[in-house]
Amino acid sequence: MSEENNQQDAGQAAAGGPVFAIQHIYLKDISFETPMGPEAFTKAYKPNIQQDLNIQANQIEEGLFEVVLLLTITARIEDRAVFLVEVKQAGLFAIAGIEGPAITQLINTACPQILFPYAREAVDGILGRGSFPPLMLAPINFDAVFVQAVTAAQQQAAQAQAEKPEVVN
Repeated sequence: MSEENNQQDAGQAAAGGPVFAIQHIYLKDISFETPMGPEAFTKAYKPNIQQDLNIQANQIEEGLFEVVLLLTITARIEDRAVFLVEVKQAGLFAIAGIEGPAITQLINTACPQILFPYAREAVDGILGRGSFPPLMLAPINFDAVFVQAVTAAQQQAAQAQAEKPEVVN
């Protein structure tokens, strides 16, 4: 099946059409800590959950990109960490015939959208092995996150430009 998809992708690229295809999805790294130790199981379990998200992208070769979704979940009770889970869910994506801002948006929206369910399952699986209940993380709208990041970057650039002193000759 994978060879058929690769042949279709090659055919689309040869025809000049855009190509976006998943080549591989894999768990790159996972870390789990329980700083409270057994004390975590003696407390009422109503933790404050903090979720941090980041995306990294590397071009492996022409038309092949590795995208890594970094997900960090920290649960706290009374400002003490109950557990900390870090997941790096990665994928190799064939992308061709897409340039400029469109490829940036694709890498930062479509790729993480594909990777997130795998990362969510990895988080719930490791929590289960640690004797904690699953979190069932809510889906993330990566399109909205991307638009917010672009808007924030534009505002920051405009502010930096406004604060830049004028040079008079």
